[in-house]
Amino acid sequence: MSDDLKAGAVLFAQNLPRVAKFYAELVPMTITLAGSDLIVLESKHFQLVVHLVPKRIAKANPITSPPARRTNVAAKLIFPVASIAEARAKAPSLGGELDPPNKEFEARGFRACDGHDPEGNVVQFREIAGRSER
Repeated sequence: MSDDLKAGAVLFAQNLPRVAKFYAELVPMTITLAGSDLIVLESKHFQLVVHLVPKRIAKANPITSPPARRTNVAAKLIFPVASIAEARAKAPSLGGELDPPNKEFEARGFRACDGHDPEGNVVQFREIAGRSER
């Protein structure tokens, strides 16, 4: 097994550049491949593949503005950030949103807060407990 392999996830999106920019700037991650049907983002230990949704599925599931949160799904992405407060402040300019500070919670040494990306995919952001600038 190669040491270069990383854990990862595939996220389907209708607007590849917008969704990729959201994760690249908030997490942060580096775009390592940009194609017409997928964009690959990577951090030291994780790879996120943002893959284009097939047109027939996109047509049946339009993205609203603001996006409706997709809460009834089988998985939720979790990403570490240096500061939840900074992620919350920056997310709207990238088309997403984090819940307000009163929705944050602490567990097992981290503070967490849910939010959503520009297409309504629910994502959780975590920082090391005690680092918040709330």
